[in-house]
Amino acid sequence: MADPKGFLTTGREVATSRPVSERVTDWNEVYVPGSLLPIISKQAGRCMDCGIPFCHNGCPLGNLIPEWNDYAYRGDWKAAYERLHATNNFPEFTGRLCPAPCESACVLGINQPPVTIKNVEVTIVDKAWEGGHVTPQPPDRLSGKTVAVIGSGPAGLAAAQQLTRAGHTVAVYERADRIGGLLRYGIPEFKMEKRHINRRIEQMRAEGTKFRTGVQVGTDVDAAALKRRYDAVVIAAGATTARDLPVPGRELNGIHQAMEYLPLANKVQEGDYVASPISAEGKHVVVIGGGDTGADCVGTAHRQGAASVTQLEIMPRPADERPAHQPWPTYPMTYKVTSAHEEGGERVYSVNTARFEGDEDGNVQFLHLVEVEFKDGKFEPKPGTERKIPAQLVTLAMGFTGTDQRNGLVEQLGLELDERGNIARDKDFATNVDGVFVAGDAGRGQSLIVWAIAEGRSAARAVDGYLTGASSLHAPIRPTDRALAV
Repeated sequence: MADPKGFLTTGREVATSRPVSERVTDWNEVYVPGSLLPIISKQAGRCMDCGIPFCHNGCPLGNLIPEWNDYAYRGDWKAAYERLHATNNFPEFTGRLCPAPCESACVLGINQPPVTIKNVEVTIVDKAWEGGHVTPQPPDRLSGKTVAVIGSGPAGLAAAQQLTRAGHTVAVYERADRIGGLLRYGIPEFKMEKRHINRRIEQMRAEGTKFRTGVQVGTDVDAAALKRRYDAVVIAAGATTARDLPVPGRELNGIHQAMEYLPLANKVQEGDYVASPISAEGKHVVVIGGGDTGADCVGTAHRQGAASVTQLEIMPRPADERPAHQPWPTYPMTYKVTSAHEEGGERVYSVNTARFEGDEDGNVQFLHLVEVEFKDGKFEPKPGTERKIPAQLVTLAMGFTGTDQRNGLVEQLGLELDERGNIARDKDFATNVDGVFVAGDAGRGQSLIVWAIAEGRSAARAVDGYLTGASSLHAPIRPTDRALAV
């Protein structure tokens, strides 16, 4: 146990954010660089090293949280890094982007603010990079087996790194022009600077992983032909079919899916554009959808100089405290204020979009909304509550409905889909086609980055076993846990 009295003597303290007036003028990460280090050892000392560490169960990766908390408290950053990397390939991603279900499951959180697990995690890995402890881990020998990984998001990268380290020759196919999937083009720079992805890619290249960008399997390359070239295939192509909003006026100019809007802002930071072709500058912006993607749109609009930003959510406003029907250690649906929300804008709950109104040139100008209430299993509009708000740019951030690869990859391989539109797989991540496996959102549906990495690692173990008859790779999700992972 790090500090036997730490949870009694030390209060919860989190990373310091830069002033709003400063950070909305640039695209750097919102936190003050180096602000965590002076406080993080004491924060790690709040960990009680519980007899039953429920944080393990809360984390899909099964991170060894009490162990690396102890090392961080003592300032042994190298040992902390080794324990952290034992279960997580990319803690600098999860430490910045994960909503931290581990903290919701922290035993201290029963009656006190939980341990700042996420902040400790990102400090450990950042210190490891600074100290030169993160080095390539190439295999001692090659197996002679080849694997194609389709998709370079967190699931694909985790699977590829594990399989490369197991000695297989791995090639990652990515349809975008850069590696990273939604990490690259879905997550704004202010939440995670892309240098973190770049140095991981260089580590993976040094270990032997090959990358093929600008190649869409199922279109540029026949999926069946690709399968014949490799001993196994891992599909980690995500669930990128966006949910649409079929209301009058949807065809007006200025209404875009979030994943049409966000990647362009990231491409500006990559140097591909001087300014985004879809910009919020000087416009009244409405974001439809109250989740993380919606918040990303809010923060992006602020940095582009929006005249106003309004975020709409059909669900009621969540409670400030953990609801009684979501007891510890479950992950509660509570009211959250992200860094983007701190920067301004309005959030409106329990409303639905009735229609859009445009000008004579076909550009959206107003959004008509109506208040709703949940009755008999559906949302019903409240009579007399319709009103309109200015809307010159609208982004739809209402989630995703499954894979968008049905007419290419899925059809060419003869893959089966489940009732939710995801690629069907069994308890070992195997599809109905021999030698083809699926991990992450493509099989699970839209989910968290921590689940993507967990599934990528587990799928890698399944593939390794398929190719060699057995596997020593660590898998956070056991085959018997697959029902819990759906």
